Parts: sequence; structure tokens; C-alpha cells
Amino acid sequence: MEMNERQLIQEILNTVDVLYDFENADEDSKEYTLLITRQNNDKRDLEIVNDEMKRYFKEANFTYDEKLNPEDTKAEVRVDIARG
Repeated sequence: MEMNERQLIQEILNTVDVLYDFENADEDSKEYTLLITRQNNDKRDLEIVNDEMKRYFKEANFTYDEKLNPEDTKAEVRVDIARG
């Protein structure tokens, strides 16, 4: 059984073990904006968490455009991803 995009995204984010929310999800164009925050007990540097997410998404053929510590949200990372 093949996963849909949203399931694959959730699988990746659960693997990296972060808290996340979909800020925007366009199922038709397969474009998503994610808001991501480390869990309270996570001692990893934000850059390390971001690099791990980026690697998994690129392996799954997603584009990955991140902004660390975006000013207009409490999230630590805002990521725009799309699957071609």
C-alpha cells in the first residue's frame, strides 16, 4: 500500500521526532507549509534537527525551503515543501 503525501510527511516528521502543524496544505499541487518545533526534552540543536528533516524530505523527492525561527509564529522552523 502506497502512502499519500500527507502520510509520508507525517511519517518523516515522526521519525525526526518533532512537533508539527500544517500551516497550509494544497493536496492538488502537492505543496505544503509546515510549522515545526522541537519537543520540550529535545536537546538537539535546531540546525541538526533541520538538517535531518531536510535529508529525509530530499530522499522522498520533496523540495525543501526552510526558515529558522520565523518571526510571525511560535514555531522554530517554517518549511515549504513540494513533491514533484
